[in-house]
Amino acid sequence: MNIPNHVAIILDGNGRWAKAKGLPRTAGHVQGAKTVEQICEDAYNMGIQYLTIYAFSTENWTRPDSEVATLMNLLRNYMKNSIKRAQKNNMCVRVIGDKSRLAEDLQQSIAQLEQETRENTGLHFQIAINYGGRDELRRAVTKLAEQVAAGTLKPDDMSEELIAATLDTAGIPDPDLLIRTSGEQRISNFLLWQTSYAELYFTPVLWPDFNKNELAKAVEAYQKRDRRYGLVKEES
Repeated sequence: MNIPNHVAIILDGNGRWAKAKGLPRTAGHVQGAKTVEQICEDAYNMGIQYLTIYAFSTENWTRPDSEVATLMNLLRNYMKNSIKRAQKNNMCVRVIGDKSRLAEDLQQSIAQLEQETRENTGLHFQIAINYGGRDELRRAVTKLAEQVAAGTLKPDDMSEELIAATLDTAGIPDPDLLIRTSGEQRISNFLLWQTSYAELYFTPVLWPDFNKNELAKAVEAYQKRDRRYGLVKEES
């Protein structure tokens, strides 16, 4: 059975889910966080080794202050409880994105979580927080340009492998499958470099309603795609 090694998910539809039920948008984010926890377990049981979710983008700071505060508090609570949960499930957790803009206590919690779970051998779970694909590339280019300016790197030595090793996802295999919920059909600045050859799957299901069966449908669609050596098969 051809199970994708790495699945990336754009979690979309929390606000619409809440609105449809006459609830505040924050209730959708709370339910969405619960869905994340369950999907982590379902993904690993299915044979998926890497799962990356888009939790908070660089553009999300423009949302209403109350909504941003709710999202940050949800992240705080997740970090607070996730060490015990991750250890129980043998899960390795890593946060990608520009963490420098996050509150100091949240940065410390992230560092502790990553340190204490780094040797775990179960699901490799990446959370994108204050992440944007263009910003990630900008930060990587800046680092490489500084090395060139310092004389420790020659422009001719630049390679795809070197660029990949400078990104937030260094050491993590590229996604095989990118899922977006809620019916939107765009990647919204998520893993621009890494998803060059990923299969794309869009579902109208809102993220809080996404479950094991919906994940199985996405994987089944992936299995029907014609791929060769991890890349799209060339047409004859």
